[in-house]
Amino acid sequence: MTVAPPRPRPLPLTALRAFEAAARLGGFAAAAQELGVTPGAVSAHVKALEDTVRAPLFTRGAKGVALTPLGARVLPEFTAAFDRLGQAVQVLRDEATPQVVHIACLPAVAQFWLSPRLPALLAAMPETAVSITALEAPPNLKRTPYDLCLFYGEGPGEPVARDAIFPVCAPALAARVTRPGDLRDLPCLSDSTWTGDWRLWLDTACPGAGITPRGPVYSLYALAVEETVNGAGVLMGHAALLGPLLASGRLVAPFETRAELPHPLRLWSLGRRRSNSAAARVAQWLRENG
Repeated sequence: MTVAPPRPRPLPLTALRAFEAAARLGGFAAAAQELGVTPGAVSAHVKALEDTVRAPLFTRGAKGVALTPLGARVLPEFTAAFDRLGQAVQVLRDEATPQVVHIACLPAVAQFWLSPRLPALLAAMPETAVSITALEAPPNLKRTPYDLCLFYGEGPGEPVARDAIFPVCAPALAARVTRPGDLRDLPCLSDSTWTGDWRLWLDTACPGAGITPRGPVYSLYALAVEETVNGAGVLMGHAALLGPLLASGRLVAPFETRAELPHPLRLWSLGRRRSNSAAARVAQWLRENG
């Protein structure tokens, strides 16, 4: 009687993905952010993989982790494999739901720029469904499940909205803000995504004045905007996002000086769908109505 040899134990895909992300991004925390899990989960998956293959893939130290020679040797092939897998998954999704367009963008862009345009967009394309995912940073373009991305900065895509920043506040607070020096005595609200906005505007409006804005930092721009409307302080406003609130009078701009942002809001398509696809038509509509 023949005896079949034991089959090799398959390596868990989740652990392989955790290793590849941590190796490519240089650490467990960065990998956790990309994968949407905790750093502890990434560490546990990598440790389980190392135990299974009986070899270390990272060296751990006080300053972080570094790839071992084995880890560095296999990383390029795993990266290429996961890139191909991500592209295959997206093709599957595209073919299964061709009328659904998935858009990734900053939370503030989703709420203040994209959401107000959705009713007109969907009226123009009633056969199309739009799904929006708010992300703090652009996704990995080779593996993303999204069709379109809207983010500030350099890189791919084309500008759909130029932007400028300037202080805004509730009308009741505006009488106390007549010159930049008044900002020393008022809470200056800011958003954790745009930590440099206040300094950029102050360097434009009153360089060398020695004004250091102080106030709470919010993890969501929408929350900072709501608190500003409620009179909690002065916020660095974005012209591309807060136009309706300024037009309605719920917010006012006490100073005329504006600082142009160096990088516009950009829209890019990941280019997997045909030129006449729903994603391509949505992208064209957003470019024309930015």
